[in-house]
Amino acid sequence: MSAIQRIIFFTAVGTALTLFGFGCGEQSEAPAPPKPAERAPAPAAKAPAPAAKSDAAPAASAAVEADAAAGKADYQIFCASCHGAAGDGDGPVAQALDPKPARHSDGNYMNPLTDDYLFKVIKFGGASVGKSPMMAPLGGSLSDQQIHNVIAFIRSLANPPYQP
Repeated sequence: MSAIQRIIFFTAVGTALTLFGFGCGEQSEAPAPPKPAERAPAPAAKAPAPAAKSDAAPAASAAVEADAAAGKADYQIFCASCHGAAGDGDGPVAQALDPKPARHSDGNYMNPLTDDYLFKVIKFGGASVGKSPMMAPLGGSLSDQQIHNVIAFIRSLANPPYQP
């Protein structure tokens, strides 16, 4: 490994550890792990119930206007070091992680996940939904709108394409 590759690798690992460190604080506001039904697409006919508290995932994520281009910028800053720029789970930090980061480009895995579920993972971290605690909560760094934008960008990566 060349000196430049070592610098890039250790910078990426340091970034991941820093993000993880931000996620190691008080987790008392994290929601309970999702029910298995949260992997299935949300029913279109039912009106969702209002959110119980201000930091909870909004019940009507589909109704939120999201900007995938703005989401891409935040994704590159907060997500690409692990998940890769194209969402292939091959970011520079991914080599050092176990389990490996989710492949956001894998439509067969990602498309059945609801926007509310993705919102919880991003805002409250992987541990809040029974996933890796290495996925730090980003609710302190990103606004709810920014999280919706990131979800819109993640949806654009799916192959096969996401069909709402």
